[in-house]
Amino acid sequence: MRKLLYALAATALLFTSWAQAQPELRSDHPERYTVVKGDTLWDISARFLNNPWYWPEIWHVNPQVANPHLIYPGDRLALVYIDGKPRITKVSTSDVVKLSPQIRSEAIDTPIPAIPLDAISSFLTDTRIVSPAEINGAPYVLEGEDGRIITGAGDRVYARGQKPADRVGVFRRSKEFVDPETGEFLGLEARSIAKGNITAENGDVLTMTLTRSSEEVRIGDRLLVNEDRRLTTNFVPSSPDEEIEGRMISVDGGVNQIGQYNVVAINRGEREGLMPGHVLAVMKSGNLVRDPVTGETIELPSERAGLLMVFQSYEKMSYGLILQATRPLAVGDRVKNP
Repeated sequence: MRKLLYALAATALLFTSWAQAQPELRSDHPERYTVVKGDTLWDISARFLNNPWYWPEIWHVNPQVANPHLIYPGDRLALVYIDGKPRITKVSTSDVVKLSPQIRSEAIDTPIPAIPLDAISSFLTDTRIVSPAEINGAPYVLEGEDGRIITGAGDRVYARGQKPADRVGVFRRSKEFVDPETGEFLGLEARSIAKGNITAENGDVLTMTLTRSSEEVRIGDRLLVNEDRRLTTNFVPSSPDEEIEGRMISVDGGVNQIGQYNVVAINRGEREGLMPGHVLAVMKSGNLVRDPVTGETIELPSERAGLLMVFQSYEKMSYGLILQATRPLAVGDRVKNP
């Protein structure tokens, strides 16, 4: 009987905490806002909400507006109340009081993205996580035309191995990710260097014409099939369904201090339930202090210091973009449900 009461109490507590997790309007939120070029869904959400990842829960579709699910520069947003609950909606032109004659024109801009895509585009389309066996078994560059050891766009290169496809990319081994807590191997980052086409085969020697390059192609670089992953802008911010406890294990560019719009890798992925769009809180590790009485070294509690959104997830790890940082963050800081 006592166990049953404990279970019922725990269930009630869980339901209460879930019910309390609701969108919170900022005290200084605007009543109306006009979208400008360069805005992101996250930026706009943060103008209205203390917890911007709840944007989908307060968005109200206005059937009188063309493409009500898409937001363009020039669109007018209004905070309204429906059945006593706050909702944000696009305002149709008929709802706007015109103070002077003006020309009605259709927007030609693309919809605003959820987050700054220029910060993550290379990770969505080029950089990928592979296994060591995958990259070690891929064809490798022997040399460039005329014996060159460094080549670029417009050049021919020769590689050795089994032809993967007509359209391939040249990749270079980058970071190896290992879980800092368990030592488990999480994946190998393959960084895109160039793209091109296989134009000839002579046994296991392949001739490749480079059509585009971001860095010089070197001897030993590997050829992998172009995945042609489509760049998406429709991330829907949300809290993970599962409880997540992880760490930031790397930062793009190798900087010491992590801030807004830095790309980070975390040691949790699809097997833990992480998907693109999931928002995580970043917990700044507490300082180590010496207890003046016992002489012990004590770690102070972690404090919430930022937010990130997962934009690319793999089986054992994910990439995320730092969207908020109230203080400098660092590799090793913990991440958890917001």
